[in-house]
Parts: sequence; C-alpha cells; structure tokens
Amino acid sequence: MSTRAASPESPAGFQGQIPPVEPLLTEVITTLALAAHAYLTEEEGRQPDHLSAEVAIDVATAAFERVKERLRPEERLAITQMLTETRLTFVRKRGT
Repeated sequence: MSTRAASPESPAGFQGQIPPVEPLLTEVITTLALAAHAYLTEEEGRQPDHLSAEVAIDVATAAFERVKERLRPEERLAITQMLTETRLTFVRKRGT
C-alpha cells in the first residue's frame, strides 16, 4: 500500500476527471432499491429480511430527496416510480 499523498491533479481513487455526483447517486439509489426487493424475496428456507429492506428503502429515498432537483425530469420520474413500486412491495410483503 502506497503512503504517497495524492497530487492535486489526481485525487485519491479517481483517474482523471472526477465524475458528477448525480449519476453516482442514481446508481446507489437503483442498487438500494434492487437490494430491498432481494431482501423481500422468500427463497428456499430463507425468510424475508424486512428490517434490511426498510433500511435500503429509507437510504435510497434520502439520497433521492437530496439529489432529485439536479436530475433531468425523465430521470426524476423513473426513480420516483421505482421507489414507489419498491415501497408498495415492502408494504404488501410486510403485511403478509
């Protein structure tokens, strides 16, 4: 492991230009929504993990609320629909 400090031209962890935050958060939000669905899935001998699903949904929602004004309208609509469907699935599965 190198102990050399990153130069101002190349911040630690990035090669070249630092990416905008919007696509990074969109990916995180999508990943958390997919994870919530996975936590809610009943498989052979495994019960749904409602607590983990709820945490994933809450964090995805908080990230979306923080970045939504910076997204294009079609991105904002797609993520809103995805999170709404994820929440509905959570409520439906938690109630069973």
